[in-house]
Amino acid sequence: MRRIEPDVWAGLAILLVCLAVGAPILLGAAGTQVPRPVWGVLFVALLAASLVAAAWEDRRPRRAWACYGAAVVLGWLTILAAPGAGWLPILLVFTAALSAYVAPPWAGPVVVVLNTVVIAVTVGLTGATSSQIGLSALLYLLIQVATLLSSLATIREQRMRHELGEAHLELRAASVILADTARAHERLRIARELHDLMGHQLTALTLELEVARHRDGPGARVHIERADRVARDMLRDVRTTVGQLRADAPDLRESLAAVVRDIPGLDVGVWIDDDVRPTEEVTMTLIRVVQEIVTNTIRHANATSLRIRIESTPDRAVKLTSVDDGRGSPQLRPGNGLRGMRERIDAIGGDVRLDGSDGFRVTARVPAR
Repeated sequence: MRRIEPDVWAGLAILLVCLAVGAPILLGAAGTQVPRPVWGVLFVALLAASLVAAAWEDRRPRRAWACYGAAVVLGWLTILAAPGAGWLPILLVFTAALSAYVAPPWAGPVVVVLNTVVIAVTVGLTGATSSQIGLSALLYLLIQVATLLSSLATIREQRMRHELGEAHLELRAASVILADTARAHERLRIARELHDLMGHQLTALTLELEVARHRDGPGARVHIERADRVARDMLRDVRTTVGQLRADAPDLRESLAAVVRDIPGLDVGVWIDDDVRPTEEVTMTLIRVVQEIVTNTIRHANATSLRIRIESTPDRAVKLTSVDDGRGSPQLRPGNGLRGMRERIDAIGGDVRLDGSDGFRVTARVPAR
């Protein structure tokens, strides 16, 4: 089950506060300048527009901006229609804070100023003195500014956390690939030296024994043939060892575990079947594919959990499946990262499918050899 984020709890708390400040009017404990049912419609419309704007924050930014504009205007009407309702102007504080999430940067200060003017007018409708109007306007102005700045700081912290996660992931992937490349180069160096130092000598020994076998002396012939067999066996073993040193791929399980370890704000689980034995090229491709999947999840999915499974298929291919618990994207539009991932898989003869209907799912198949 998906863990509820602090932002969701904060939104629920704000909704409860809004209902609390509007409840006295809905229950008839405070008067209104318009018929109570009309005020109730304004109040419900304000809450609905705010919730829709927050829900469409990322998926439909233009509609979110339009709904936010409607919420601001409805907030003014709601306050002006009930000037003597106590803490009702707190609704405008929340609309000001919401601008940090759904509106351009310039909109927040503009909304704060206009809200303050509306609050001053509302207090004036109650017959308050000029000093009381100024004090109330100043109080709500400071509250709005503090709330808006707090929201901006929270958004900045979240953005920096995501950027830190992406940089952390990129650094780990680069470190793993660099280490695997260094080990591969070291294996090739050892293979070349082993072949040069022992292979040539054993070949020369075999040739010498071949010549000696054709000379006289039946007693020596038996020993020479034995030495010849030993030399040939050693040469075969050297060639086998060199071939293995050249062909051995880095351990996929250890490499991926190093890449996805300690990702801030995202729980990543990787399962790899024991019979998966990819080549070095396939291993490097899978590392980069997993890196892009995790980066995409951090950047766009708003997810808390990501599960990745790598298994062998009956046709001796390697299948990678990943799914997160994020919001998904029914109208999927791959960016540069996902296109680059597809190109990497296509380059080694594989294929990939993307599905954003329920979370975000990636299914890729690559040849094991």
